[in-house]
Amino acid sequence: MGGFEDLLACPACDGALSADWRCVACGAQFDAPGGIPNLRLAGDARTETVRRFYEHEPFPGYPPRDSLSALRARAERSAFAALLDRAIPSNACVVEVGCGTGQMSLYLSRGDRLVIGADLTRASLALGAAAARRFGLEHVQFVETDLQRPGLKKGVFDVVYSSGVVHHTRDPRSSFAELVRLARPGGVVVLGVYNTWARLPSRARKVVARLTGYQFIPFDRVLRERTAEPARSRAWLRDQYQHPEEHRHSIAEVQRWFAENGVDYLRTYPSATFEDEPDDLFTAASDNWRVENWLAQLTWMRTLGHEGGLFFTIGRRGSLRL
Repeated sequence: MGGFEDLLACPACDGALSADWRCVACGAQFDAPGGIPNLRLAGDARTETVRRFYEHEPFPGYPPRDSLSALRARAERSAFAALLDRAIPSNACVVEVGCGTGQMSLYLSRGDRLVIGADLTRASLALGAAAARRFGLEHVQFVETDLQRPGLKKGVFDVVYSSGVVHHTRDPRSSFAELVRLARPGGVVVLGVYNTWARLPSRARKVVARLTGYQFIPFDRVLRERTAEPARSRAWLRDQYQHPEEHRHSIAEVQRWFAENGVDYLRTYPSATFEDEPDDLFTAASDNWRVENWLAQLTWMRTLGHEGGLFFTIGRRGSLRL
């Protein structure tokens, strides 16, 4: 397993795994077809529906003739991705929960970092693992597992990153609690979910799309930019407009999740403080005024609406709660 054995665990009992993917505690045997460990137990019906949804059209797709330099340049068009990379120490242990096809995991695989990309959809993971081999990246390991019973060791990760995942689970609040258990004391949790207000433009577009049989989707900039890449366009359309499970959340709601799970709130991205532009994502915002939070969320309908209304909340785990 090459350095990753201390970051993976039996999804049935949290026991350690041997080199042949057997749990040393309960004896459960797992396998790793294609070099991707299968540490996923059978999920409930709604989880299986989401898994099958992404098996059909892995998201996000890779452009034709992609390269590592192109992937990094593409990621760094996002100010958030560049800030995240800058904030994570070069020797950190990182897990991306719900990594999809693994593009962020590959981007963060720099220096001496160990990066785990975890997802419940093997078709997506296979694309990420193939890209890692193609790009010569050895410090990233993809794992098939489910957030509800993850094959990941608890309390060991310096950074737990999950974007666009929790809001697609049956119970986002309990899913977030599972994420927190993976972080070490003092580790950072980075959560990306749809915002209640910023998602309104996408929901309006979804109504029009359904009425027209998905032949007309007004004002979707991402679809316009991908007209020459039909596979990636279909993946975006399905993820944004046809997903079988979707929830939306306010800053206040996510902050309650943080408090319930012993995570100290640091900031949101985009900032919910009008005078605070982050240089370091892992430092606290200048204040946390509820009125300002609400006003910021109203502006997000314009600034985030064209990309689905996703926002990030960052916090630092306090006392160890397993």
